[in-house]
Amino acid sequence: MTTQDDLFHPVVELPEPTRYDRYRRLVGLDDTKLRLRKEAALLADPRRLQQWAADHHGGDIAALTLFADRAPLFVFAGDVGSGKSALAESFGCDLADFLDLPVYLYRLKLATRGSGMVGEMTSLIGGAFAHMHTVGARATDTRGGVRSVQILVVDEADALVQSREAQQMHHEDRAGVDAFLAGIDSLAGARVPVIVVLCTNRLSALDPALMRRAAATFTFTRPDDQQRHAVLAQALDGLGIGTATIGKLVALTGPTADRPGYTFSDLTQRLVPAAVRDAFPDRPVTGEDLLALAEALRPTPVFTEEN
Repeated sequence: MTTQDDLFHPVVELPEPTRYDRYRRLVGLDDTKLRLRKEAALLADPRRLQQWAADHHGGDIAALTLFADRAPLFVFAGDVGSGKSALAESFGCDLADFLDLPVYLYRLKLATRGSGMVGEMTSLIGGAFAHMHTVGARATDTRGGVRSVQILVVDEADALVQSREAQQMHHEDRAGVDAFLAGIDSLAGARVPVIVVLCTNRLSALDPALMRRAAATFTFTRPDDQQRHAVLAQALDGLGIGTATIGKLVALTGPTADRPGYTFSDLTQRLVPAAVRDAFPDRPVTGEDLLALAEALRPTPVFTEEN
C-alpha cells in the first residue's frame, strides 16, 4: 500500500524560519513575489475575490466567473540557479502571513516516476493527487472557509510531464502525463486550497496540454545589473565593502561576449562564500578578494536542451 512517505518528502508547515530566511534572501524578485502572492491567494481562498468584488464593485461581477474553473497550477521556468526552486519552496511563508493561515509544503519525490512497470507511475501519480484531495478537503469547513493551504512542489517537472509529442516517449510515460493532467483537472473542479507548482529548466519540454491549464507561468532569468547590485549589497552587508567595489563587482559578474552573467546562486553560493572561506580564520574579507574571485570564477553554464 502506497503511503504519504512513499510519495512526498517530509511535509513542512510554513512559515518556517529557514525557508522564510531563504525567501527574504531572494532579492531582486519583488515583482515576481507580489504577483505570486496575489495569484496564490486567489486560488487558495476564492472568497477573498468575492469580498473584493463586494467592497469595490458592489457585488458579483462577470469577471469572477473567469476565475471559477482555473486549474490551481503554476509553472516556474528558467535557467539553473535563477531562484525558481528556492522561491517555490519558500513563497508559502509569505502566503501564510498574507492569508493568516498555516501553509503546508509538500514536495513530490522523483521516485514517483516508478520503476517503469506498466501502470506503476500512473498509480503513484493518482495516489499523490488523491492524497492532496484528501488534505485539501480537510482544510475547508462546511461553509467553504479555508483552514490551511497546501502547496505541492514538483521539481524537475520535465522528467515527469514531458510532452507526449516526443517520438521516443514510452507508453508508460504517456500514461503518467495523462494521469497528471487528470489530477490537475480534478483539483480545478474541487475548489480545495491546494496549489501545484511545477519547476523546470526546459519549458519547451512540458506537455502543451499542461501549459494550457496553468493559471500562471513565472519565467526566471539571470539577474540584471540592478538585481545583482541588490543581491551583492545584501550578501556583503557588514563586511565593510564600499559602494564603488560593489559597482565593480556588478560589472564583473555581468554577461560578456564569451560567457553568460552570474546566476543568483553563483553570487550567493559561490562568490561571496568563497571570499569568506579564503579570509577565514586570519583576516577580514577585502574588496580585492571579491574582485579577484569575480574575475576568476566562471558562471554556471546556460542550460540548453542538450544539457
